[in-house]
Amino acid sequence: MTLLNPNQSYTFSRYFELGFEASELAGEFGYSLTRKVLNLPQFSGELDRLQELRERIEEVLPYVPLTSELARREILISRVVTELIHYTHAELRIEYPLKVSEQLQGSLDYLLRVNTPKSQLLIIEAKYEDLTRGFTQLVAELIAIDQWDGSPQVPVQPILVGAVSTGTIWQFGTLYRSAKHFEQGINSYRVPEDLESLMRILVAALLRHIA
Repeated sequence: MTLLNPNQSYTFSRYFELGFEASELAGEFGYSLTRKVLNLPQFSGELDRLQELRERIEEVLPYVPLTSELARREILISRVVTELIHYTHAELRIEYPLKVSEQLQGSLDYLLRVNTPKSQLLIIEAKYEDLTRGFTQLVAELIAIDQWDGSPQVPVQPILVGAVSTGTIWQFGTLYRSAKHFEQGINSYRVPEDLESLMRILVAALLRHIA
């Protein structure tokens, strides 16, 4: 039994709406998935603006109700994402359109790319603060990137890293491209409480400190 109708088109956001299990959607495209605690590498260098970022977030949080997607995105997610440029010099694409096939198409919330070493990092917002459905959407988008960016047999970046965030909570997933296997992190990072660990993981992912 297949999940998808071959005669229909599907966008990334529709996979969120349909509510498929992440493992089932991965299997539909020929990938496997396991759920586990992900102990991702963390950047060990200095993050010279981390305290400033923390203070800015903590300063505004008491005055901004995080009841809308726009508020969560502008106040929390975008601040973390744009701060990555300072440490990695990554190019940032927002709402980046991508179409690989009729079943893999839509817009990527945040796609960061570094040329040396060649790497990329995908970050998406979990609509309605639903991390479970958000991860299913993340799976679809990482599969699209995998199939779009070079040959899966000899990938330039062997492991793709993605994060799904409600703004206050972040969860990670990794795609081992040659094995076509996802690892879904069951652990999470909170903002601002775990901001340092979160930033160190994001920076390490872009600077290819994940082996």
